[in-house]
Amino acid sequence: MKLKSLILGSVAAAGLSTAGFAADLGVLTSLDVCDELGLAGLTISSDTNCLQISGKVSYTFEYGNFGGGGYVIGQGPFPGPNNDGNVSVDRPSAVAGNDWDSKVETLLKFVGTASSDFGPARVVINLRQRDYYRVRDAVVVGPPTYTDAHPLRAEDAYVQVGDTTILSAGKKGSIFNEGDDEPFNFTGLFISKDADVGVWEGPVRKGGHVIQLETQFGEGFIGKLGLEALDRTDSAAGSLIGVLEYAGDGITAHISGSVGGLLDGIQNTGDTYAVHAGITGTFDAFKLRAAGAVGGGYMAGGNWSYWNGLVSGEAKFDMFKVALSAEAAGGNVGGGAADSPTDFGFGGSFGATVAEGIEINIGGRYFNDGVAGVGDGYQIAAQLIAAVTETIKITGEIGVYGHAADTVPFNRGAGAVANAAYSDFYGSAELAWAPGGGFTSSVGAKVQQNGAYKVTFKAAKSFE
Repeated sequence: MKLKSLILGSVAAAGLSTAGFAADLGVLTSLDVCDELGLAGLTISSDTNCLQISGKVSYTFEYGNFGGGGYVIGQGPFPGPNNDGNVSVDRPSAVAGNDWDSKVETLLKFVGTASSDFGPARVVINLRQRDYYRVRDAVVVGPPTYTDAHPLRAEDAYVQVGDTTILSAGKKGSIFNEGDDEPFNFTGLFISKDADVGVWEGPVRKGGHVIQLETQFGEGFIGKLGLEALDRTDSAAGSLIGVLEYAGDGITAHISGSVGGLLDGIQNTGDTYAVHAGITGTFDAFKLRAAGAVGGGYMAGGNWSYWNGLVSGEAKFDMFKVALSAEAAGGNVGGGAADSPTDFGFGGSFGATVAEGIEINIGGRYFNDGVAGVGDGYQIAAQLIAAVTETIKITGEIGVYGHAADTVPFNRGAGAVANAAYSDFYGSAELAWAPGGGFTSSVGAKVQQNGAYKVTFKAAKSFE
């Protein structure tokens, strides 16, 4: 029952019908503003505005011996900010002692909406707080080492107006679309994992202070244009970003482009470009996906550049699911150097629903660094997912990471050294609980052949 109906019904039943009370009831009719705007959730109304409130608090605690760090996969000469194929694997600390992390994240979002001649007019304020404490070998790791710990602040603060065409301005996330590029196999791919799951979006200075325009062309097409990173004060300040998206008939696709370093008007290392494109097609029991990215930037003596591509497919047959994926990357580090060797990798997985609520996945991934003498990397894993009840789920996984011997010295995060063949078997288990009401929680543990171990507890609650 709506709050307004409950209040009005109670007043009527009590026989309160004086002019004074009628005036009070006139104030209550402001509750119709949210309904008129088609807005729901936790709302507060005035005569002209509907205020929506949503938020989330999440907590994560990790304890064990895992602070040694290190890479199990080789580092190649990828021209971007990350060397492709670098997958970090926990290792025991060099000094005896305990490691733990404690992290609390708070999100609180306010959206105030009113009607206008051009469509809904909105103000959005998204507040975020993050408390993050790291302890290694029983010693607190102090600022600035544990980054991303900050007091309550406005992560987003912008105004917006429009319906089929929307104008936004203020502090806001980017319109640059970097989706439709996640591999379907359950272990993923090494280059993709290093690029935050997908093909690398490139040197895009995005978000921050922005001016953005979005319009729907019809037939599933949406166009976006924006000036972003206007709050930067370095040579990379000012990015022009354009996006074309499509969704319909079992297909989602996009192409995003960016040109950075526009505000200073000077040719320097802040001048960059990037293009990211992806397409996903769903055809009955089959899914196909392809994604690619190219980009680069100015460098004295010769510009640097990169390219990164990925293809993936999935097929479902009653109880079974098969997925295959492949990727490759290359480019030029700039300064007149020769093109970098092409790195590549592939992966696959097989999944089956063996009983109601019980699923198994078996798969792996492989990575070739492209540099002669640098060992290839791999992962093989088996996973079991069991829904014990409607609210409790157990996930278990066993597997092994490894790489072949390196016959030439190179940087693996601990100086330029040659490395013998390496493998690390691991096992993990997690118990997840989702009783409803937006609350989720889990407890898990992971142990590794190299001596590292970690116990993780998580809890979160959202509201809207």
